[in-house]
Amino acid sequence: MPRRARAAAPSQPGSRERMLETTIDLMRGFGLAGAGINDIVRDSGAPKGSVYHFFPGGKLQIATEALARYAPRVRSLIAQALAAPGTPPAKVRALFDAFARRVTAADYRRSCAVGAVGLDLGEDLEPVREVLAAALRDWQAEIAAHFDLGTAARTRAFAGLVLTAIEGAYVRCRIERSPQPFRDAGAWLATLVT
Repeated sequence: MPRRARAAAPSQPGSRERMLETTIDLMRGFGLAGAGINDIVRDSGAPKGSVYHFFPGGKLQIATEALARYAPRVRSLIAQALAAPGTPPAKVRALFDAFARRVTAADYRRSCAVGAVGLDLGEDLEPVREVLAAALRDWQAEIAAHFDLGTAARTRAFAGLVLTAIEGAYVRCRIERSPQPFRDAGAWLATLVT
């Protein structure tokens, strides 16, 4: 009787992958200060020695790589929320609704890693600041690509205001344990694009 081929087991992420994903999660919850090497090792289940094997630059390297991985995900969320057909005000509300769902799904314990880490920046963290700045520029450009407020400068400024409101709403949502700050900001900002 022929032997059956065994079904391949689902691929488990390796230590490096788990450490990056854990770092993202920790930064979303606790900023850079709350994503220490011991925290990353404990929560990822990776061997401690693997940290410096995969990230010889230590915490600075793992943080910048994790943020560089996180940023396109948020840009994708923004693009998906704004891609739906509808009026400009409906698009603004859809964007803020997407973030409201995101903070609610995280039970108000996770916000934006970029915003949370930005609050931890010191002079010795220039490489991290550069990754954060690039993420914000990309997100602002993504938002601006979906609107036309007459001039490129006005559209870019509006996109910056939307981004500022998103980051601020995260803070309020976590404190108030409610998605309402996103809903309120979306409703008000929608009036600017009618």
